[in-house]
Amino acid sequence: MPRSKRARIVHESKTAKKSHKEQTRRLYANIRECVEEYDHLFVFAVDNMRNTYLKDVRAEFADSRLFFGKTKVMAVALGQTPENEAAANLHKVTPYLTGAVGLLFTSRDPASVIGYFDSFRPMDFARAGTVSTRPFTIPNGLVYARAGEVPASEDEPISHTMEPALRKLGVPTRLVKGKVMLELTDGQEGYPVCREGETLDSRQTTLLKMFGVATSEFRIDLKASWTRSDGQVKILDKDAGMDVDAE
Repeated sequence: MPRSKRARIVHESKTAKKSHKEQTRRLYANIRECVEEYDHLFVFAVDNMRNTYLKDVRAEFADSRLFFGKTKVMAVALGQTPENEAAANLHKVTPYLTGAVGLLFTSRDPASVIGYFDSFRPMDFARAGTVSTRPFTIPNGLVYARAGEVPASEDEPISHTMEPALRKLGVPTRLVKGKVMLELTDGQEGYPVCREGETLDSRQTTLLKMFGVATSEFRIDLKASWTRSDGQVKILDKDAGMDVDAE
């Protein structure tokens, strides 16, 4: 069948997809501009990545610029040697651009930035493959919505509609007069979902989420900082216990 020659509607809102090279050039150019515009640069590392919490950080630092892109591009934009660095001593920052890291350009007082990230530790539900930071056991008897995480007087029994899902996930429950019961006959005090230090699978993380048990901490650690006025670089690696000037 011949193709129709009728006029087709082209939506003006439709835009062409940005190429990889264009995104790389834009990231490079934006970082170079920020070096001249903002007073301080922080290299940060993200533990337990969550886009939701990164959005919170972006909202908090609306007067600043935050980049989370390819580390090689960010390193080239800052400069990896004294000959090609964007500003004095920036090449001393690039060795810390490894792993899940980003850049924060800001003119805020460095102490306030450090204080914010020290206190920003939201909890979230664990994902499969992460290590459990604590044990969790569903107690015997009537199964409550929080499974002993809060006092029974502040909790309520889990809905009977959840019982098939629990059994499918391996929890030996049964319905007794419309209530979900857990009764183990081997002397156990409850059904152990996970133990501290154990690598969690999808079944365990699903159970943790069903009972509202958040075990993963979203954390942003500051690795290094740079000040434009004097080119001073500071190492902020808390794991190594360092806070020294890199002259």
